[in-house]
Amino acid sequence: MNPNDGFRELDRQECLRLLQRAPIGRVVHTRHALPAVLPVNFCLDTDSAVLMRTAADSELAAAIDGVVIAFEADAVDAAAHSGWSVVVTGRATVVTDPVENGRLARSGPRSWVASPEEVFIRIEPELVTGRQLVGGHTMYGVDLSS
Repeated sequence: MNPNDGFRELDRQECLRLLQRAPIGRVVHTRHALPAVLPVNFCLDTDSAVLMRTAADSELAAAIDGVVIAFEADAVDAAAHSGWSVVVTGRATVVTDPVENGRLARSGPRSWVASPEEVFIRIEPELVTGRQLVGGHTMYGVDLSS
């Protein structure tokens, strides 16, 4: 990052703290050899893995099981010209262990669109990066907030 652009790089702990507050994120994966982005609700597990819940027969579950994907969440204040973005890169897997599924059924994310058969998808946070922009704060002295 250019120190003059107003962005601040976030460390892993800051990124995970911000993710805990975000209700929606985006799964970035490959669909028919093209990039695909899908908004999803999610939560973080106790080990900081990203957890999603979806229909067992969904195209998403089939497309990302066992694949390295990116997951992004953010918050933006357009009026203040500020915000943050966090990207988690890691392998996504459908949770198959019955004990783990039971635990996640109690503590994991809830589906916004219920399905008769649901699965949990877990993204291991192998790489966690983020950046934050505070409006009007650059070394150039440009104040965009007025």
